[in-house]
Formats: sequence, structure tokens, C-alpha cells
Amino acid sequence: MHVQFYTRPGCHLCEEAEAMMKLVQEDFPLTWSTINIETDDESHEKYMLMIPVIEKDGAVLLYGSIGYADIIELF
Repeated sequence: MHVQFYTRPGCHLCEEAEAMMKLVQEDFPLTWSTINIETDDESHEKYMLMIPVIEKDGAVLLYGSIGYADIIELF
């Protein structure tokens, strides 16, 4: 599964979410594209209060405090 991961520099929750995604990636076929919302005005407007955000095909799957179990449930 390939998802979009919306983040920004210095976001503690984003760093934790990415670490959880890397753990999940060890056992599941998970890949992602990282989008820095600070370099994209539309993404910044849409997600500035929600990051980190995991999105697939335009649908928000997870946001905020994202744990290992949350990501596993996507499979």
C-alpha cells in the first residue's frame, strides 16, 4: 500500500508517526511519499491543524497521534 504522509519540520508527532510507519514496513508492504505542508500552500491550509496525516487516494486514513496499531488496522 502506498500512502501520502503529510508532515512539517520540527513536528514531534510526525517523527513518532514516521517511526511507527517504518516499524510496520518491516512486516507489511507499506510505502509513502512525504509531503512537507510548509512548502505547499494547499496542503498547509488543509492539514495545518491535523498533522501528521496519512492519506490514500484523497481520503484521510489517520491523523494526529498515530500509533503502530492504528497503522496495522489499515491492512
